[in-house]
Amino acid sequence: MSTPLFDLTLTEEQRITRESMRRLARDTLSNQARAADDAAAADAGLLDAISGFGLALMPMPEALGGVGMPRSPLSNALAVEDLAQGDMSHTLAALQPLSAVNALMDFADEQQQERWLPALASETFVGAAVALNEPRATFEPTMPATTARKESDAYTLNGVKSLVPMAGQCQWFVVIAATESEVAAFVVPADAPGLTIAAEACMGLRSANTATLTLENVRVPAHDRLPHFDLDRLLGLSRIGQCAMAVGCCQAVMEYAIPYVKERKAFGEPIAWRQSVAFMVANMGIEIEGMRLMMLRAASRAEQGTGFPQGGLSGPAAVHGKSHGDWYQRYPAVRWCRLCARLPAGNVVPQSAQHRRVARQPDGIGERHDKPGNPGQAPTGPADGPATGGGCLSSHCP
Repeated sequence: MSTPLFDLTLTEEQRITRESMRRLARDTLSNQARAADDAAAADAGLLDAISGFGLALMPMPEALGGVGMPRSPLSNALAVEDLAQGDMSHTLAALQPLSAVNALMDFADEQQQERWLPALASETFVGAAVALNEPRATFEPTMPATTARKESDAYTLNGVKSLVPMAGQCQWFVVIAATESEVAAFVVPADAPGLTIAAEACMGLRSANTATLTLENVRVPAHDRLPHFDLDRLLGLSRIGQCAMAVGCCQAVMEYAIPYVKERKAFGEPIAWRQSVAFMVANMGIEIEGMRLMMLRAASRAEQGTGFPQGGLSGPAAVHGKSHGDWYQRYPAVRWCRLCARLPAGNVVPQSAQHRRVARQPDGIGERHDKPGNPGQAPTGPADGPATGGGCLSSHCP
C-alpha cells in the first residue's frame, strides 16, 4: 500500500526561525554546553535565550497572553532539532514549558487553561513540566505505578516521578497517574502539600536539572483533572520531540567527526583514508538522514491530523549507535555519548548498502590523495554533511 507524500519545503517563517535558532545553537549553545555540563546546572541566560523565541507562546490564545497561532508539530520538531544540535540538555530544559502548554491546549478545558496558562505567558523562562517517567526499569507508560484515588470532590495522588527537567523551577506539573479505571492527567502546583522535589543525578542531561517528584497523599481537586486526556497522543507527540532531539545531537556528532577523521593521522596519513573509518562515517550520515526523514514524516502526519504515533518511534534509539568518538574528556564526544545514553531504546534504523557510494562522495572521506596530480594530504575545506517502548524524556513537545 502506498503512503502519502509529505512536503519538505519550509515556509518563509520556518526558514527565518531556523536560521535564528541555528545561529544560537552554533554561536552560543555549543560553546557553553560543556561548562554547564561540568557544573551540572542549567545556564539561566541560555534558558532565557531559547525562551525568547516564544515557542511556548505560539499555541497559547491571545486572551491568555499568547500569540494564538495554529499548532504546528512540524515547526516545533524543526526547532527542537536545531537547538539540540547546540546542546540537548538545555533544549530539553528550556522547552518543558512548551510541553506543558501543549498538554493543556490538547487536554484541558477552557477554565483550566485560563487558570494555569497565563503564568507561562513570558518571553523569559518560566517553568512547568509534564511528569510521566517513573524510576523503574520495567516502566510502562500505560501502567504507571503512581495512583490517583477518588475521594469525594478530589483525588489523592501517591507515587514517584523521575527525570522531570527543571522541576525545581516549575510552577506546576502535569502528573500522569492511574485511577481505578484508566490513566489520567492532573495539574499539580509545585507547592502542593505532600509534593517533594529532590535533585536527581544523571549520567547525561546534567544541565537539564532533572529531579524526582515524590507524591505522598497529595490532594488534587477534581476540577484539576484534565478531562480530554489522551495518553496515546501524549506518547506519540513526545516521541517525535525525542527523535528530533536525537537527530540534532547526532548531527552535531557528524559535523565534529568529519573534520576530525581528516585531521587525525595514523601511520603517516589521515584516518579518513582508511576504508573502515570512511564506511563508519558514511553509515552515520545514512542513518542520521533516515532518522531525520522518519521524524519529519511523523511530524508532518501529526500536523495533518492523520495517524502518526508509530511514525516517530524508530528514530530515537538509532542515536545509541551513532556517537562514535574518543571517550577522553578533552573531546566533546564524551558529552554526546552521555546525553544519548539517556534516550530510551527502540527500533534501530537499518544500515544501507549505499555506504560505498556515499563514502566516495567528494568530501575527502574515503578518497586517497596520493594519486598522480593530487597532493598527499587531507582536504581542509568544509565537509559535505548529510542532507538536510519506554518512557519519553521530551514530553509532548511537538
